[in-house]
Amino acid sequence: MSVNQSNNQIIKNNLLIICRGAGDLATGIIHRLHRAGHRVIALETDYPAAIRRQVSFCEAVYDGSAAVEGVTARLVPALTDVETYTEIDAEIDAEIDTETYSGINDTSAAHIASEKWSRSDIEAVLEAGEVPLLIDPEGESIAHLKPDVVVDAIIAKKNLGTTIDMAPLVIGVGPGFTAGHDVHLVIESMRGHNLARIITDGMAQPNTGVPGNIAGFTSERVIHAPAAGYIHDVRKIGDIVQKGDEIARIYPDKGSFDNELSEYVPVNATITGIIRGLIREGYYFKEGFKIADIDPRESELTNCFTISDKARSIAGSVLEAVSAFEHGVKLY
Repeated sequence: MSVNQSNNQIIKNNLLIICRGAGDLATGIIHRLHRAGHRVIALETDYPAAIRRQVSFCEAVYDGSAAVEGVTARLVPALTDVETYTEIDAEIDAEIDTETYSGINDTSAAHIASEKWSRSDIEAVLEAGEVPLLIDPEGESIAHLKPDVVVDAIIAKKNLGTTIDMAPLVIGVGPGFTAGHDVHLVIESMRGHNLARIITDGMAQPNTGVPGNIAGFTSERVIHAPAAGYIHDVRKIGDIVQKGDEIARIYPDKGSFDNELSEYVPVNATITGIIRGLIREGYYFKEGFKIADIDPRESELTNCFTISDKARSIAGSVLEAVSAFEHGVKLY
């Protein structure tokens, strides 16, 4: 046990947990596990498309760090040159067979080796009381870091490569996983009576494609792109808008943002309320992509900047499963 001098936080060698995904639901999980004293590492894609950006650790990919409710995630860049490894990293990596690292496009082992992350850099972030975030969509670092627990909270509605042998305890959140097959446990993500239920056999409820009901609104409160292109925000998260108000514009290229003569497709508010989520400025997407979310409850402004009830519920069940594992209680 040691004490971090900067924030007086006690650092204990608790479980090492890797969470695949760092969107708003995953952030709730990461936040809860971190607050419970565990060492948590987040994995993300190189261009995350979070809507609720104010409560998503994945924003650290763009900004270098992201703070949510008092917890900070910090980007740990991949090493771009094997020669930049420290001697300690080299000794550790010498024990690992780099031939086991293979990308989805048969990337050479030498290239993968050059993209590994420095353990000393990761440990430095953990010792500072923060959450290291790695750009690692394929989960290549999992075998490298050997975590006690892996949580897949990508929320892709399908399994993007998580396997039950990645760690002693592997948890999948939402549909796409089968408890006892590709993960040990599944956490239900569908709103309703069974939200956050720990499933020990079988799968979560299939995705219905219908957003959860908020104040009587479901599909209407979620905005999908009316055209492909790059988004230019007209309004921001937290703004109160009326139905029909322009909240963003879609341009064919970023260079058109400041050209008043450029053609664009407007994105209008579908209901009256608060912009709770809006995809990052300049993000490119195809038609139909989810780009915004409006909360009809105008009095709930703080909800835009705090972890949701759904994320907290799911996080509580993940922590329950992790605690049971930590204390030798077998749930499956």
